[in-house]
Amino acid sequence: MRQIRTDLWETHTDAPFPGLTTHAYLWTRPERNVLLYSPATEVDFAAIEELGGIGYQYLSHKHEAGPLLARIADQFRSQLHAPAAELGQIGRYAHIDVSLANRHVDSNGLEIIPTPGHTPGSTCYLLAGVEDETYLFTGDTTYVGDDGRWTTYLVSDSDPAALRSSLELLGTLHPDIVITSASRSETGMHRLGSRRWSDCIAEALASVPGEN
Repeated sequence: MRQIRTDLWETHTDAPFPGLTTHAYLWTRPERNVLLYSPATEVDFAAIEELGGIGYQYLSHKHEAGPLLARIADQFRSQLHAPAAELGQIGRYAHIDVSLANRHVDSNGLEIIPTPGHTPGSTCYLLAGVEDETYLFTGDTTYVGDDGRWTTYLVSDSDPAALRSSLELLGTLHPDIVITSASRSETGMHRLGSRRWSDCIAEALASVPGEN
């Protein structure tokens, strides 16, 4: 585990495909901790226990689902939150405690933002960190490519028109830190600094087929 903010920890780097890395992120709180995305192995379980365990796990889309979901729920007695549009695929691996369908701020302080396009159920999460920073978790809706530009990628059930609309919605937000599920580097965390998020979104929009 690597601490990346006062209240945020990044799990061990997983590499599901050559050139692609993934992480999960533990948001530590005075209340029960929140895990966003999902790791691929149990290598960080002991460290997570020392940090207070997991109260709630949130998935951004079905590609994060796998056999480890049930292991996490059993080990930490955590509740799984997952996109309503993908309950069938995710539910094959673990019981889903809370299905997410509409934009709202939930009781754990996360703003749930449905962003279909990469997959039908893709969902982003916005939350306030303890250092007066806003974290945006984008899943695979957008990420930074090899050239350093924000981009997207499509899979068999992607919807380019829906993805464009979702990106435009994300462009109305004002995050300080954006955290992707997949990455081309050793971390999925991107601190915007002086860079405008709207410019990042414009780059991502340009990568969607049919945009121009």
